This record gives sequence, C-alpha cells and structure tokens, in this order.
Amino acid sequence: MWNDNELKSICDKIDTYRDSMIELQKNLTAIPAIGPKNKGEGEAKKAAYLKDFLINIGLTVEEYNAPDSTVPAGFRPNLVARLKGESNERTVWLMTHIDIVPEGPRELWQTEPYKAEVKEGKIYGRGVEDNQQEMVASIFAVKALIDLGLKPNYNVGLILVADEETGSKYGINYILSAHNIFKKGDLIIVPDAGNPTGTQIEIAEKSLVWLKIRTLGKQCHGSDPDKGKNAHRAGANLLCRLDKVLHEIYNAKNPLFDPPVTTIEPTKKESNVPNINTIPGEDIFYFDCRVLPQYDIKELLEDVKSEAQAVEKEFGVTIEVTTEQFEQAAPPTSAAAPVVKVLTKAIKEIYDVDPQPKGIGGGTVAALFRRAGYDAVVWGKFDSAAHQPNEYSIIDNMVNDAKVYAHVFGQPVPK
Repeated sequence: MWNDNELKSICDKIDTYRDSMIELQKNLTAIPAIGPKNKGEGEAKKAAYLKDFLINIGLTVEEYNAPDSTVPAGFRPNLVARLKGESNERTVWLMTHIDIVPEGPRELWQTEPYKAEVKEGKIYGRGVEDNQQEMVASIFAVKALIDLGLKPNYNVGLILVADEETGSKYGINYILSAHNIFKKGDLIIVPDAGNPTGTQIEIAEKSLVWLKIRTLGKQCHGSDPDKGKNAHRAGANLLCRLDKVLHEIYNAKNPLFDPPVTTIEPTKKESNVPNINTIPGEDIFYFDCRVLPQYDIKELLEDVKSEAQAVEKEFGVTIEVTTEQFEQAAPPTSAAAPVVKVLTKAIKEIYDVDPQPKGIGGGTVAALFRRAGYDAVVWGKFDSAAHQPNEYSIIDNMVNDAKVYAHVFGQPVPK
C-alpha cells in the first residue's frame, strides 16, 4: 500500500499533468476512430498514435489485431500496455475503447466535433467523455508511477480496444476468445459508465430483450373496413395487452438495480400507410425490455407469443414475434469481490464519497468478462454527455479519476 507521502506525491504529480492530459485529449479527438458499421474506416490511425505515446512514456505494448476486411487497414487494432509490478500474482486491468460514435447532425454542435475545445473547465468534442476521459486518466495514472520511480503492488495492464460501440466482435470479445491474457484473481475495471458523483460501482446488468412485433392483416379503403383486417388496430391491442400483462408477471423488485424493477417499454414504431384513408395491412412496433436477472427471458418470450396468439384469434390477423436483441444477464460480480473493495477504498479517499455497488439496465462489455468467469466492475465519474451533440468531459473528473486508478495500483488485494 502506498504510504501517505507516496500517495501525496502521486496525486501532486498527476495534478502537474493537467495540461498534458488536455493536449492528449485534443490530439485523440483530431483522429476520428469510427467503425465500418457507422461508415468509418476503423481505429488503426488512432491506435498507431496511442501505441507510440504509450511506448514513449515507458510501457511495453502488444498488439492483438482482429482481421477485418471491411476496413482499409484490414484489421481492427487492440493494444495491451503493461507495467511490471512488485508481484506477478495478478494483474490490475483497466480497459477503455478506442472507437467512437459518429458526430451526428453538425448543426446541433456549437463547436467542431473533431477539434476539441476547452471552455469553463470542460473539453468539448466527439469522444472526449466516451471513452477518452478514462483512457487518458488511466494512461497518466501509470505515467505518474513511472516518472516517480514507484512500482505498483501487482502488474498493471491497460487494454485499449476496438469495436466497443458496435458489438465488440473485433475488440474485447476477440481478445477473450482468441488470446489467453487474463487469469482468475485479476482485477478488471471497465471505466465506461458511472454517475456525476462517482458513487456508482456497476457490478451487475439486467437481461436485454428487444422485441419486434409484426402484424399482418389486409389493406383496404378506410371507408369500407369490413373488406380488410386492420393490422394497426390489432397491433395496438397487442401492445396494450403486453404493457399490462408483462408488468403484472415480471413485477419483482431488486434494490441492487436502478431502477429496481424490470422495465418494459414500447419504443420504435414503423410507418404503415402514407395516407389517412387507407386501413393498413401491416403494422410493426418494438419493445425494449430490461429484465431483472432472476427471470428467464425465454419464458418472457413465450408469454409474449401467447398474447400474440390470442390477438391473432380475436382479430383474424397473423403476428410475427422476433427479437432484435436477446441476452440473458451475465452472472454478477460479487459486491465482496476484491476489485470492488480496492476500488471502493480508492474512491473514498480521493473523492471523499461513499460508493455503492449497483446494477444497471444498460449493457457494458463487463458482461463479456463476467460470462468468461472474471470479476469485472464498471466505474467512472461522468456527466453522461456521451453520444450527444456537444459531448464534453469535465477536466477535474479526468485528473481525479487518474488519482483513483493510481491509488488502486498501490493496494494489496484484501482477503
């Protein structure tokens, strides 16, 4: 464990990096790394810049490139930077992602998306919070140890991955399936979600079900409805049935999660007919369901199909129920896991707050680690400006989160 003087020296050193951290943010923002599913060229140019930066601060860097013929480079880059610790017993991993989402409509931006701008303690630009804030924080946390000549308790590994924004097939999923770099007992932190106070340590996620419901009837003129079968009316009836029935069946509460219930929300609605005086013969709508892990989502799907069959019979239509996403929740990380304990201690000492293990409805790549049998947590101090126009990162969060990570690097694993 760092003594008081060492921790103070580390925190003071990180404070001196403030301008350098901002500069790295600017340089990274100027190299858009957008995946091919979002009509980009991938992450190769940004990864090459990062590799040079990591080597120059004294880290060894390995490349785990996932072949991908849809990008000019022919691969999607994944970098693993390592710093040797006092003990080889385990590695403390921090995983951030290189790729970003597109900027969206330019007219909604008050600054240039790919020219980072500093205003009133914030950096504005696409990717500055998601995920460059924590990437930069993790890099400079390690740099502080190197510059001060301090060795972490255990080996430290920084993982910078591709493809997080569009499924992780070429990112951490590729590393987990094709390379054996992790071991049981490693501490894994994915700093890609959090809250404005830094008090949320995410240890669990809900199951995810995205339903697509297509109702097929018979189109006809609006003045002669008996000649058709109104797919819109039947679909609307099913929507209301599902909204009522599913909430009645899946009504448990779990205080670990925020919100503490299964959420079942009708969302997207596709256009059916272009004019008012035509009765539609096809109707399509969607549900976004975030289901508490105690429920089997196969049973939920059967309940949906049962209600659909009842509507088919009543309205004389055909209903197709399919899923756009269908993932049973990964096993949670225990609230008593060592990674939770060391991170909790670091957050308390740096931010003077009382962090709590929580579950969320969103999905993160921590689930991939958990399914592979590794304890992983998700944390960061965020304003949650990611994916929005005028995305920003609070500079103080970036600097102080680096201190949290440096604190973690000095802790022994609790029994």
